[in-house]
Amino acid sequence: MTAIEPSWLPDPARARASRIVRFATWLDTQRRARLDDVTDYRALHAWSAANPGEFWAAVADFFDVDWSTRPRSALAERRMPGAVWFPGGTLNFGQHLLRAGDDDQESVILVAETGERSSITYAALRAQAAAVAGRLRALGVEPGDRVAAYLPNCIEGVVAFVATAMVGAVWAQTGLDYAAPSAADRMAQLSPRVLIAGSGYRYGGKVHDRRGDVRDLRDLLPGLRHTITVETAGVAHPAVGPGASTWADALAAEPDPIGVVVGFDHPLWVLFTSGTTGKPKGIVHGHGGVLLEQLVSPGLHMDLHGRDVFFWFTTPNWMMWNAQVCGLLHGATIVLYDGRPTSPRTDALWRLVADLGVTVFGTSPGYLEASERAGLEPGKDLDLSALRLVGVTGSVLPGTANTWFRDHVSVDVQLASMSGGTDIVGIFVAAAPTTPVYDGEISAPALGAAVQVWNAEGEEVPVGTPGEMVITEPMPSMPLRFWDDPDGRILRDTYFDMFPGVWRHGDLTAITERGTVVILGRSDATINRHGVRLGSAEIYEALSGMPQVEDALVVGVEEPDGGYWMPLFVVPHGDQDPADLVSRIRRRIAERASPRHVPDEVILVAQLPHTKTGKRLEVPVKRILQGADADRVVNRGAVDNPEALDMLISSARSRRREQ
Repeated sequence: MTAIEPSWLPDPARARASRIVRFATWLDTQRRARLDDVTDYRALHAWSAANPGEFWAAVADFFDVDWSTRPRSALAERRMPGAVWFPGGTLNFGQHLLRAGDDDQESVILVAETGERSSITYAALRAQAAAVAGRLRALGVEPGDRVAAYLPNCIEGVVAFVATAMVGAVWAQTGLDYAAPSAADRMAQLSPRVLIAGSGYRYGGKVHDRRGDVRDLRDLLPGLRHTITVETAGVAHPAVGPGASTWADALAAEPDPIGVVVGFDHPLWVLFTSGTTGKPKGIVHGHGGVLLEQLVSPGLHMDLHGRDVFFWFTTPNWMMWNAQVCGLLHGATIVLYDGRPTSPRTDALWRLVADLGVTVFGTSPGYLEASERAGLEPGKDLDLSALRLVGVTGSVLPGTANTWFRDHVSVDVQLASMSGGTDIVGIFVAAAPTTPVYDGEISAPALGAAVQVWNAEGEEVPVGTPGEMVITEPMPSMPLRFWDDPDGRILRDTYFDMFPGVWRHGDLTAITERGTVVILGRSDATINRHGVRLGSAEIYEALSGMPQVEDALVVGVEEPDGGYWMPLFVVPHGDQDPADLVSRIRRRIAERASPRHVPDEVILVAQLPHTKTGKRLEVPVKRILQGADADRVVNRGAVDNPEALDMLISSARSRRREQ
């Protein structure tokens, strides 16, 4: 068997200078872990996964967590669910966000798709957060109260979040692109005391006025006492009506710079599931758990520090907004983008990276594929000399994207695929400055994540065999609970239904003999064809790099008569001869995957629907094609293009009737 060679190797000098090696050296010096080679990521990970209490306690000490009251221990109850982390420990997450950056350093830069740019220094961030915290306290906001935000990507959103954390209130946010009823599906569950609302957002060359939706949302939130209005995207937004004031009023308030001391597991924010298959569920995370995870994820895996400019293209609807804001923990300058990532041209994000000297850039496989289809040459046409890491998440990164990246962006920059999720606002599998990159694979399980692959009987499968990704040891950023789930039933059903006491993440996964991780798709959307389990990611991988294909969605549908139907929906790129394109697609899948991966039908459509964060709707579409009522299966308010969903369903059902 020919050995598979890595496509990228760490530079030895840069690796030894990285924070993860400094951490490993410190562990070894302190005799917390005996590591023969401090650059050996596998050994470091193995220790962290086997000793969760010791590992996370070491993280807290290494990063000098500012405890108001030191905890009695690290992990008092080593179980899932119900782990008890750092009992007795008190701190404040908001204060940690403000302690790292130099006063005159830019903390947040906002770039609009028009090219307009604004920024705020760390000194100004500290002052404004203290003022808004004072305003929230004056409005009667107490620890545990909820503050809801209805905002685009904006500096005010970062300030408001920091202030909310400082007063011990619970933050929740949706983007202005959600209509008022969809935003209320999330926010109304929380009965927020204060709403912070913008007036407009930019997308696709247009400014979208959302003042009417703000008025509607106010009426849909029970118990709301006050609204703070923020002028965004240049749309005027004066305070209107009783119980309303402006952002200027908030900034003029008596400052309250001292954060409220709260317990390690005091709620920090509520993040919502996509809501495509029902009412969005609120996931509650705590101050301490998020802090530790976000010290490790960017601090060790991305080597983020105070000299970095950190830009992850995201929206306020996605947990990566929260993760990017956590770059402030490391004294980095974070970059927000308000607009469509391909406006005014496909290279918009690459130009931003070059113009701002971005060092760590986060994006999606979809943007890399769009860059390839557009024939972009970022490494040739732009100055990307500051860039050292490109992180990719949101969906599986195909191996062809690595090839394009090396040929057209850089052979020196690490392309780091990672996966985790809203569930832990962090990572389960990722790369590190000391790990090689193999095309189509994720470099390793993340530090502190005890990742294994099991079969349906709860047995660890052999190397290279697909199965369920599970986490066998607790992590501090796992959810405290789901909102309005007093007995924990929703939490148990979501993660622990298949394997009691062990987290099942829902990804069909394999671990290679190299210790790398391959994610084959969602396990609940796995294609089971003639008794053989196929991952949808294998089909998308085969299609990647085809310039004729814009987008694709594959599902496997069990039929009442015992039959099985596997359609592949494809959005062609540009003008294509339908018969020729279908033939090319079938041939490519057979050659790149296997003949059994070739779909029963290739159905060409004008567009495909996704969640608001860009994920494919495999499970809802499968259930609808099995006969479920679309309105019961899919919440159209959580879909980026409901018309595309209707067209897809109509096309598929019409095709089935013809057979």
